[in-house]
Amino acid sequence: MCVAVPVQIVEVLQGDMLRGRVGGSGTELHLSSLLLPEAVTAGDYVIMHAGFALHKINPTEAEESLALFRLLAGAPSPR
Repeated sequence: MCVAVPVQIVEVLQGDMLRGRVGGSGTELHLSSLLLPEAVTAGDYVIMHAGFALHKINPTEAEESLALFRLLAGAPSPR
């Protein structure tokens, strides 16, 4: 199973690279904007999978998705 996660853009770098923050944490990573159909700026949220930003999402949708990921992370495994 593959999971794409919401990432907030911290900085637009040279070329097709972005620096993003995962889930409001201090964890930052570099991702490619090569597959994005639209430009993004610092503060925007994108869905990221395998190091690529796939599309821009609104902040409310990003926060709802992150809340669900947090809930799932704390849930016991299904049997």
